[in-house]
Amino acid sequence: MTAPIHHTSRPRHSAGHTAGEPARDAADRASDGTIGGKRGVLQQVWRQLPFFVWLVALWMLLWGQFTLAAFITGLVAAVAVTRVFRLPPVELSGRVNLWYGLIFVVTFFAALVRGSLLVAWQVLDFRRQPGSSIIAVHLRTDDDLIMTHTAVTASLIPGSIIIEADRDRRILYLHVIGATSEDEVERQRRAILGWEARIVRAVGSRAQLEIVRRAEVDTPQQGGAPA
Repeated sequence: MTAPIHHTSRPRHSAGHTAGEPARDAADRASDGTIGGKRGVLQQVWRQLPFFVWLVALWMLLWGQFTLAAFITGLVAAVAVTRVFRLPPVELSGRVNLWYGLIFVVTFFAALVRGSLLVAWQVLDFRRQPGSSIIAVHLRTDDDLIMTHTAVTASLIPGSIIIEADRDRRILYLHVIGATSEDEVERQRRAILGWEARIVRAVGSRAQLEIVRRAEVDTPQQGGAPA
């Protein structure tokens, strides 16, 4: 008698399938990692783009030149600040209001013109010395970027300059020309808080916007020391 022969079926290309599967998985994972890495870089660039543009604009404002050369040097400076020095990334609020941004720009340029004329008049008025004051302004929001923008804006307007910033207590100390009375000191303080409010309305978060709205209803009294 002949013993029965049992045929064991084996799928074709099983060895190749088994050997090739890990390679394909690794390739898929590498591809996903590359795509995810590219997306992460693009998201980081997109989040930092407003801050990058602001650095270029700030450079041009500091030099008082809106030329191609100022733009290129500002671009180099922004790249150096964000890449060479490896500063920690700035977390933006993710909110931009173009209307309030336009209001800020228009108001800022109007303040530049007014401040320049006022300082020129104080210099040419030989009847009296303009005098000056050191004013402490307690900001209402607790955010490094808002505080920096407010300080830079106040320093760019002729007649006032930041001499110290207390980050822990959110206080800006300014040297202001022509503010000698209590009313003039208070007017200057309200002007700085007004710039903070405009910046928050333009690029601040909704929580910061709510803080500014509540503070405008009941603004705390702050003191200034005449110099």
